[in-house]
Amino acid sequence: MPRMLDVSDAVRAEIGDEEADRLLAGETAPGSYDCTSCRTPGDSGQERTSTVLFVGDETAVLAFAHAGCLPSQVVQVTEEQLQGAVRSIGGEEAPEESLRQQVAEPAVLGVTSGLVLIEGELHPALVVEPTAPIARPGATGGGDDFLPLLIEQGFMPMSALAAVPPVLHGWSVLLAVGQLHAVLQPGPHGSQPVAWWQAHQPLQVTDSWRAAANKHQQVLMFAAPVGSIGRQPREDLLRDALDKAAANGRLVAAALPLAGT
Repeated sequence: MPRMLDVSDAVRAEIGDEEADRLLAGETAPGSYDCTSCRTPGDSGQERTSTVLFVGDETAVLAFAHAGCLPSQVVQVTEEQLQGAVRSIGGEEAPEESLRQQVAEPAVLGVTSGLVLIEGELHPALVVEPTAPIARPGATGGGDDFLPLLIEQGFMPMSALAAVPPVLHGWSVLLAVGQLHAVLQPGPHGSQPVAWWQAHQPLQVTDSWRAAANKHQQVLMFAAPVGSIGRQPREDLLRDALDKAAANGRLVAAALPLAGT
């Protein structure tokens, strides 16, 4: 049955005309899916649906989203995110040659902004928690290497939020016109920075958060494995969750310079 799919030129160029036509004809597209943006169910037979291709360094995974949530597009992600997502879906790594045809839901990095009080001063913070375990490329056994991978990049383990973490040079937070666009990491071999995390749509931040970011010219980034923090509706609850994760050895952090205004 034909599907109400949007396949952008960029996605078509990646997957090829033959696979794109098979998707549109309903041969390889699912009827129902979980939107990769809002995480709620969708039906490609009943509502417009976007094809979203997540591309890592070596592999790619096709996902689906409500057209009202995301346009059809190609999204660059780290290979670690992509491999961890594939393993978390099927319990084992899929053959590389079939990944472009595999319908999968990659792990998404949930990002929450808030103000954190440290040493009597409010600091702008981003809290990052994936929706699924992040495994190291080539690893087996379904472990979660999210924190070790970040520690290898220079993030510091936090046992308590008693002091501001050290600055991680080469990384930055991109803020433009009062909205959060991306967390940037150093490019390979000293090249231009690339997006470690990029918002599907720019995220609005509060005036107080932006004022604190402009004051300090840096943003504190805290990261924890899936299930450590959760979606907290208030900053005091977010702080409690951060304190608990730190006490349990499940939190890393760094101060990232501010890029933009």
